[in-house]
Amino acid sequence: LAPFHGPVCLIENDSDGKLCVVRSALETLSQIEQHVVVVAVVGLYRTGKSYLMNKLAGTNKGFALGATIQSQTKGIWMWCVPHPIKSDHTLVLLDTEGLGDVEKGDDSNDNWIFSLAVLLSSTLVYNSMGTIDNYALEKLHYVTELTDHIKVKSVEGDIDESADYVRFFPSFVWAVRDFGLELKLDGKPITAHQYLENALKRKQGTSNKIVKYNLPRDCLRKFFSPRWCFVFERPANSEKMKRMEELTDADLEPSFVKQSRDFCDHLFKEVKTKTMIGGLKVTGKMLGNLTEMYVDMIRSGQVPCLDNAVVALSQIENSSALEKAKAYYQQSMAKMVVFPTETQQQLSMVHASMEREAVAIFMNSSFKDEDQKYQKELMKALQEVYSTILEKNSQESQRACTHIIEHIFAPLKVQLRNGSYMTPGGYKHYCDDLKMMTSEYRSTGGKGVKAEEVLKKYLNDKESTGQAILSADQSLTEAELKAEGEDLC
Repeated sequence: LAPFHGPVCLIENDSDGKLCVVRSALETLSQIEQHVVVVAVVGLYRTGKSYLMNKLAGTNKGFALGATIQSQTKGIWMWCVPHPIKSDHTLVLLDTEGLGDVEKGDDSNDNWIFSLAVLLSSTLVYNSMGTIDNYALEKLHYVTELTDHIKVKSVEGDIDESADYVRFFPSFVWAVRDFGLELKLDGKPITAHQYLENALKRKQGTSNKIVKYNLPRDCLRKFFSPRWCFVFERPANSEKMKRMEELTDADLEPSFVKQSRDFCDHLFKEVKTKTMIGGLKVTGKMLGNLTEMYVDMIRSGQVPCLDNAVVALSQIENSSALEKAKAYYQQSMAKMVVFPTETQQQLSMVHASMEREAVAIFMNSSFKDEDQKYQKELMKALQEVYSTILEKNSQESQRACTHIIEHIFAPLKVQLRNGSYMTPGGYKHYCDDLKMMTSEYRSTGGKGVKAEEVLKKYLNDKESTGQAILSADQSLTEAELKAEGEDLC
């Protein structure tokens, strides 16, 4: 699996400590037209989150691992790689800043990092050490505060949204590192998934202690489905662990290597395309827009809202779809139409065909186009472009016809200038030439839709000339006949 670039910082803290989006990372996402599968990893700092993300990227290096007690990852880092199974998808890996970093000591920042990981991912990997016990669940208090940091509906009021969260939140994977217990329950072997579900069992009762015990368990059950669990033995001894980036699979415990492989295979097969409310499948470009929207909401003191994000994203996508369809129509018409067209019908047929294709492109890219607002705008825009093309076709036809007339009727102009028709019988000669040249003009191609209109105007302009020649012909013929009569006398 070959990554097409290394990890880049997607979200960081600015000089004021506020979260902000890194523009270069958005530019990377804007170039990804494929749908995306987004895996985000969260967890306490120094728990080995980055190692798992590197394995998903198919390498030992990439996301910073570090071998000290200091957290290496700050903000949210992103790595886009080709999906190893879905060839038409891009796998986006998000490695988040370690939660509970003692050096930072900012619980609010941790909550927003956790919330953004939930908002942006298809699956959320929670990485912890040791076992899933009450202490571990208490450390996952961020999940109990999600309703304060994420809203599903834009409608204000006392509305219970709990049923909606599980429909739109990512799937959940708990990765337990340095797991040293046997997977058994009541003396019987169990799977890691069963181990997680057993750890999430509620206690009966209403005391404050029991309510506190049940809260993180209730939230995990309420917000995330499906849920999976993977346990990992310690990968190597302490000395080797300091050099994890340099180690190959041969240097690690075989059981750990297998567990890591099983983890990756599961995520590759099971994690779905990132999808928004209404079934909108997200592309890399759309993921960038979502990231920017969510961070802007947080910076302005708002709570990110899934409904509002979909509305805003639909506006962006529909506007983009409209421009894409319009551009296709313009480019196609420019290629297909040679000005001037011989007939209006010829141009209309090309227009109708390209319009259908443009609408199809719009329909494939649009989303939640309420009341066909953007489709109507597209039809209006295409009609305006077509009107411009019609005008150009007329102008080009006018220009071509004028040029052809000047060429074909040039001998007539010379004859008129020389007075060749101002003779007895000159009018018949003039009419014969005019008829012959008119016939030649009509048989010449490339005139377009203005052919007869331009010819008619030219012939109309020549009527006074013809009348003058006729008058001269009559006068000269009478004079000639009179002279012949006098000679006979």
